[in-house]
Amino acid sequence: MQTLMDNLQLKVQSYKQQIEAVEAQANQYLSEYKKQQHELNEAQERAKIAESQVNKIKIKMEEFGKKRCVPLVHNSECHP
Repeated sequence: MQTLMDNLQLKVQSYKQQIEAVEAQANQYLSEYKKQQHELNEAQERAKIAESQVNKIKIKMEEFGKKRCVPLVHNSECHP
């Protein structure tokens, strides 16, 4: 009977160790996920800022092109 109890105790200890190892690995994965999610959010924010800057430059270029526009003939299209 004691042998059976000892074997069961060893199995319980083994299961506890396996659970601890799996929990540690899960914590590592969760930490890495949170880090990657944070980096993704930062990259998306930088992309939005860059896109906004590009749009501002496009608008300025269009305005600059309109200011430089000199018609070749009165009431004709503008050719920059």
